[in-house]
Parts: sequence; structure tokens; C-alpha cells
Amino acid sequence: MMGRQLYKKSVFILIIGILVLSLAACGSGGTSDKKTIRVGTSPGPYSELFKSAVKPILEKEGYTVKLTSFSDLLQADIALSEGNIDLNVDQHTAYLTNFNQEKNANLTPIVHIPTVRAGIFSNKYKSISQVKNGAKVAIPQDPSNAGRAYLLLQKAGWIKLKPGVTPLTATKKDIVSNPKHLNITTMDSAQIPRAMDDIDFGVLPGSIVYASHVNPNKSLLSETLIKDLELAAVVNKNNKNTRWAKAVVKAYKSDEFKKYLAKHNKNGYWYVPSDLR
Repeated sequence: MMGRQLYKKSVFILIIGILVLSLAACGSGGTSDKKTIRVGTSPGPYSELFKSAVKPILEKEGYTVKLTSFSDLLQADIALSEGNIDLNVDQHTAYLTNFNQEKNANLTPIVHIPTVRAGIFSNKYKSISQVKNGAKVAIPQDPSNAGRAYLLLQKAGWIKLKPGVTPLTATKKDIVSNPKHLNITTMDSAQIPRAMDDIDFGVLPGSIVYASHVNPNKSLLSETLIKDLELAAVVNKNNKNTRWAKAVVKAYKSDEFKKYLAKHNKNGYWYVPSDLR
């Protein structure tokens, strides 16, 4: 009698355990065969490209795409790391690496996607050759975009960085030559377009060019993109191999997406990574 009661109790505990695990899996949004994809969007061209070109492809495949708007990428990444959304498409891998380190998170890219290059802009000059001694140059203050800005200033021939410096960790201290004695100031990326009348040149990331309605064709010099500066579709690491994540990758690599880009990529606005060509 005692053995039978023990057996029944064990079976009951096992069933409860299975139910708890099932509910946890549903709550986390991590099931591989789910048909709703929760996407965090941020102001900028990358979310707009997803909504215009990728979302319709996923919907044709039977997925429901639920969009949640965030005022900035940081909040979207926090929501992604906490499992409140499944995907975002507004960051390059250098930013992602920095977020993972600072927040002890496990976000991972699943596919590199079209990217808008950073560029040097000016309201006063029409060529980088017009740079004068002591010119005021504003660059983004966040580390990964500051690093890319220093690389761009070096490409312009305005500064020289010390040999061997890791490109995306470059700082003002890594400048070994500044023949024009440029006055380089760091500020929040979103503030640079508003300061253009008070400075000589500004380095603007593509998302800021878009959000500030700056004409991208007025870029005096565009950056040479390295892999870590390509944008990526990003998920939690434990969702990387789910069916829905693979569907997102497939959508970006589809012929339908390529046709959309071919029609809308005026003047090479979008840099298309090798994975999508």
C-alpha cells in the first residue's frame, strides 16, 4: 500500500514538473515552432527596411510579426535580453559585443543585413579638401561609433592612428598625427546634426542621417565598412537555431528581398553584405 502511494506521488510530481517546464517554455518565447515573431523597432532605416521588405515575406510564410517600438536601441536590447521581444535589426556587431559585455547578456547575430555607411558631412564646405587648420569636427561619443569615426578621419587623410590599434577601440589618445590641429569633439550622435552650423564637419552614422532627414548624397566621404560595423538581425543565443529565426535569415536572403533592394537602393545608399549578394 505504501509503495503504491509513493508511486502515485512520484507520478503526480513528474506531471506537475512537465507542466511547469511547458509553461516556462511558452512564456519565454523560445519555442522553435512558434508562429508569432516579436520584433523590437527603433528609429532609423533598418527597422523601416524590415517593416517594408522583410515583414511581408515572413507573413507570406505564415508568421505573425508583432512590432514593439522603442525610443532607442539600448531599451530594445534590454527587452531582447529579458525575453520580452524576439528580434531586433538596428545594431552592428561591435555595438552588440559592447552591450553583451556591459550587461552580461547573450545576444547573437543570425544574419548580416544591409547597412548605411557613416559619412563626413558639413553645412559649410563641399569637399574634405577644404578642411582648415583648427577646424571643429564633431564625432559620436559612444565607443564603437567613435572608433569608426577616427577610422573615417584617417581615411580622409586628416589624422593618423598609431599602427596596430584595434579599429573599433580607437580613441583620441591613439592619434599620432594631426597636421591640421583639428579640434575633435565627441557628442551624442543625435545632437551632431543640430550642431552642424556651429562646427565645420561632423561624422554621422547612417541611422542618424536617416532620423535627422539629412540628405545622404551630401556625404563628403563615406566609411569603408569592416565586418564588425555591418548591421545584423539579432536574437537571444538560445533562439539562434529556432525555425522562426531561420525563417528571418531566409527572408533576408530571398530573391524577393533582393528585388526590393535593387529597386530601392538609390545611389548605393545601402551597403549590401556579401552574405546577401
